[in-house]
Amino acid sequence: MMQMGTALRDDVAVCAEGAATVGTACEGGGEGAADKLVGGVQAAGELGLSRSEFARAVQLGIVRAGPPAVGGAARYARAELDRVRSAESPPGALRARVEAVAGAQAAAEVLGVGPTRFTRLARCGHVTPVGYRINRYRAVVWFYLAAELRGFAAREPGMLRGIAPPEDRELMTARADLRPRRWRGRHVGLLLRRTADPWERAAVLASVLPEEELWEAVPDPAERIVLAALAPPPPYGHPQVPAAAAVALSLLKAGPPEEVHWYRTSLDFALTGARGQSKSTGERGPT
Repeated sequence: MMQMGTALRDDVAVCAEGAATVGTACEGGGEGAADKLVGGVQAAGELGLSRSEFARAVQLGIVRAGPPAVGGAARYARAELDRVRSAESPPGALRARVEAVAGAQAAAEVLGVGPTRFTRLARCGHVTPVGYRINRYRAVVWFYLAAELRGFAAREPGMLRGIAPPEDRELMTARADLRPRRWRGRHVGLLLRRTADPWERAAVLASVLPEEELWEAVPDPAERIVLAALAPPPPYGHPQVPAAAAVALSLLKAGPPEEVHWYRTSLDFALTGARGQSKSTGERGPT
């Protein structure tokens, strides 16, 4: 069995291959800057993407959001859209980067294997989901980046045939399923890349902890209020129907004790930095 701490570090580091380092877009503003900002629907259309494809491009850090509108809606600088268009060539390259397939059957077809083998590869952590949806039966349907699946097939052709390695057989015997944990690691890693603010980074880590663990990790109610206010919203496609939302909510929270411990340790470290910033600048968070 893999060591949990190492696996979690790897999970949080998972990002789409070639995703841009996220900085602050559209700084400086100036007169007329608002005229250079567009909403998400218009930005998606100008890049030739559907709304879900555009949301995935933002999630992966390929497209960087600018200053939000007064109501909090995301906006995008035209300069950023121009940058993405110029960087993504030939035509269709951007859509290929964000193309995703849903479910084991579709993902298996990309790899050229049967769905049973693909499910084993996914459950054992060889491929990492990029998103999810909850179907009408309240079952989780995982999304995978097609480009990552093709890359895996090229790197690991031996995994596509023959018997499972001993590590996989051990995991399957234990009925392990690493997909939720691997997705959480990816999700948290991408969120952390979007900000350098210590309190916002702490809020990302706090959002993964179950409530009782968060209360133990952050006993100060004032700090918990700050972390809750800065918590990231659910990912694109998170269901609104209560029954489905309850299933999806379980995906957003760390589960195994070792995973919880890793995020608690990371949160402790992040809070140390955030508290230090507050004491020195008073800009954010309790002092």
